[in-house]
Amino acid sequence: MDSIISIKNLCVTFNNNNEVIKNVNIKIPKGKTTAIVGESGSGKTLSALSILKLLPSSAKITKGEILYKENNILKLNKEKIQKIRGNKISTIFQEPMTSLNPLHTINKQIMEIITNHNIIKKQKAFIKTQELLNLVGLEQIANRPKVYPYELSGGQRQRAMIAMSIANNPDVLIADEPTTALDVTIQMQILDLLSNLQNKLGMTMLFISHDLSVIKKVADFIYVMKDGKIVENGSSEKIFEYPEHSYTKELISSQSKKKIRNDIHQSEILKVENLDVWYPIKKGLFKRTIDYVKAINKVSFTLNKGESLGIVGESGSGKTSLILAILKLINCKGKIIINNQNIALLNDKEILKLRKEIQIVFQDPFSSLSPRMNIEEIISEGLNIHYSTISNEQKKKRIKDVLNKVGLDYSKSINKYPHEFSGGQRQRIAIARALILEPKILILDEPTSALDITIQNQIIDLLNEIQRDLSLSYIFISHDMKVIRSISDNIIVLKNGVIVEQNICEELFNHPKSNYTKNLIRSVL
Repeated sequence: MDSIISIKNLCVTFNNNNEVIKNVNIKIPKGKTTAIVGESGSGKTLSALSILKLLPSSAKITKGEILYKENNILKLNKEKIQKIRGNKISTIFQEPMTSLNPLHTINKQIMEIITNHNIIKKQKAFIKTQELLNLVGLEQIANRPKVYPYELSGGQRQRAMIAMSIANNPDVLIADEPTTALDVTIQMQILDLLSNLQNKLGMTMLFISHDLSVIKKVADFIYVMKDGKIVENGSSEKIFEYPEHSYTKELISSQSKKKIRNDIHQSEILKVENLDVWYPIKKGLFKRTIDYVKAINKVSFTLNKGESLGIVGESGSGKTSLILAILKLINCKGKIIINNQNIALLNDKEILKLRKEIQIVFQDPFSSLSPRMNIEEIISEGLNIHYSTISNEQKKKRIKDVLNKVGLDYSKSINKYPHEFSGGQRQRIAIARALILEPKILILDEPTSALDITIQNQIIDLLNEIQRDLSLSYIFISHDMKVIRSISDNIIVLKNGVIVEQNICEELFNHPKSNYTKNLIRSVL
């Protein structure tokens, strides 16, 4: 099969001494989708950026060739490479909001791509822009000439980026994690769109991702990268059915992990009845309330001791509003009963006492840990508030025990700051901070979404182990059905603030009732 791009023995170093890409060889067949998969830092994006000579200034290609139609791209001068970028070889990046210029309309940015590479009249460029917007499913935007990026949803912004990338009918489209920042249902729409465009335009695609469930849907050929090297490659069928390298096997097994269901104590620890969280819509000079956004509408469920309850739904479904209401951080109506106490009837002092029994672990550990505090100060902060009379010796012992529980060495960690740890280690610290108060309920708000798949696996295994040891109850919030399946005993599916389905985890996966749930499950299977 003819290769439109061939990467041969590519080596890239940082600061002239740290080799990050090591003799990489990749063939990209014409008209097919070739995928590069691996965790952060494996070299996926650097390999792709090398094709268009877009490496950062501290990086240098020390060896190798990149052949595009038998011409070595690495030997092209600036003028010739600019004629290829965005024209013959185009890219879609991970985060569309940072890729689009916030000061220019969507139409203007697409037209600019067209006019930069073609001698064309403004009216014809405008007509082509409208055709492109229609092609990517943005018909309403096509008829509104002055729409800015901030006015679009994440999925719409990514569609606009796709319109820009295909504006000049490129031979090759490089898609660098194009669905990672999107909800599962929007991911599916974007993947279907890319597949349809590829078939219609006859494009070759290089698809970069750390998510094998996404790769499985789009790729004809797969290259698996780890630590700057290709550890395995082959057809999609060969990689998924007959993986050879231990790292590939680990990636594939992580996609189908199921939780071993706990022996649930039939002692109710949390009960939510007819919960409403409505945000008023105010208009006019006197800001009168004219309507409400029903973020949570008549939601009811129970959580037992030692149980994991997964709450899944796309952005805007009401997941975060639900947990804020349970923590009594926003106003709500309905009953929230924790340990037989109706929190609506508690005063501030009683609420403070109750807070240590419900702790939360956030999505991004780097932003939730103070950069000015070392690990000892971060973990002991809760102890200082809730156990002010505890001795230093007791405090030290509790910190040591909890760090040991989350798999961190006390003596090596205690005086360090968050920036000195990896993402997975920072999330372990965030879990330790929550566990130090010996809570009964742990709320986990997308705690693995910012982590690589292998690190996700480690954190999920850690959480399952801690739950077995301490009989903790979890409320686990995510938009990722793979992650939900690996940690949940029961699942609630939220959409537009309403529970559309709830069931035992495997029952829900095997026999989903609503179309929305079926689409969520289809996205990962």
